Amino acid sequence: MTITSPDVITTLTRIRDYIRWGASRFAEHEIFLGHGTSTPLDEAAAIVLHTLHQPYDLANAYLDAVLTLPEREAVLGLLERRIKERKPSAYLTHESIFAGLSFYVDERVLVPRSPIAELIAERFEPWIEEDQVFNILDLCTGSACIAIACAYAFPDAQVDAVELSDDALAVANINIDKHDMADQVELYQSDLFNDLPAKPYDIIVSNPPYVAISEWESLPKEFHAEPEMGFTGGDSGLDLVIRILVDAKQYLAEQGILIIEVGSSAQTLQELFPSVPFQWLEFEHGGDGVFLLTASQVNEYHSLFASMG
Repeated sequence: MTITSPDVITTLTRIRDYIRWGASRFAEHEIFLGHGTSTPLDEAAAIVLHTLHQPYDLANAYLDAVLTLPEREAVLGLLERRIKERKPSAYLTHESIFAGLSFYVDERVLVPRSPIAELIAERFEPWIEEDQVFNILDLCTGSACIAIACAYAFPDAQVDAVELSDDALAVANINIDKHDMADQVELYQSDLFNDLPAKPYDIIVSNPPYVAISEWESLPKEFHAEPEMGFTGGDSGLDLVIRILVDAKQYLAEQGILIIEVGSSAQTLQELFPSVPFQWLEFEHGGDGVFLLTASQVNEYHSLFASMG
């Protein structure tokens, strides 16, 4: 597959030229977006600016800067890889922005993109008082992006992050070191709550695997570049979600809240538990399939959740 004609590197000279060219090629080759950007132009800009070691909010005037020949070669190389390899751009740049923070990522973890970032920015208001948050639990932490973002949002809180995968834990440790959060964020290798010490949490938040196996098999190539373990939640997609609903009772503080992203399995969950008043949260910047339950609700419906567990 030929993407670049020989004269591209000589005729395109400015940063904006390569962003435009990349966006056109991405649209032409119908790459799939959904890992942090929503348009080919945004995807191309993210790759070009990262390659040039420039911020994503680079002032418009600098877009007319002329690139050196080695810079052009580096930019073209990464844009072409995005098309040929069909990997999320975060795996090519080893960087993803979540909640305004930079995280290291590679193929050992999912690319951070959860709408939960918006809840963290709002410090989970109005469902909990900021000064009443002392302990936070992030289940299925992956790259630890949610845990670390929570630590920034609640600097006086202790954040525990749980992950089963050895590979994901290695990436999580990279990000904890990157953000100097070792004193505030503690990692646990555990299958959900199994090896977690008993402790009441004011916030339990989770973006667990929630995709039904049949749905995962039909996803675009970009998703298959990510670890399947981070995606699939059994035939229904809800195997881990139901386990969390059952066991959260033992770990939520009296006034605590439980927040879980279930994405495309939201309707399946609501149909499975039609009497449960899941509060489906709305997001200003896009995203859905995230619900909230209070500790009292988790307790009230515990026997119902357990009957399905």
